[in-house]
Amino acid sequence: MPLIRTPQIADPDGFYEELVNAQRDMGDAQAQQMLAKLVLLLANHVGDRAVLSEAIARASQTASRPQ
Repeated sequence: MPLIRTPQIADPDGFYEELVNAQRDMGDAQAQQMLAKLVLLLANHVGDRAVLSEAIARASQTASRPQ
């Protein structure tokens, strides 16, 4: 199964708002820990190592680009 890169979230703005609100009263360390836990939960849900490896590679490439 290839990594799906087209939008799949029915309400992306609502999801973003929920994600931001979940971190609103957290400090930076708590927010980073929450995001790490979320990534691990979603990675477990996906389960496909090839897809997860592709996602890591793509995210790493994006993160390493100068802004």
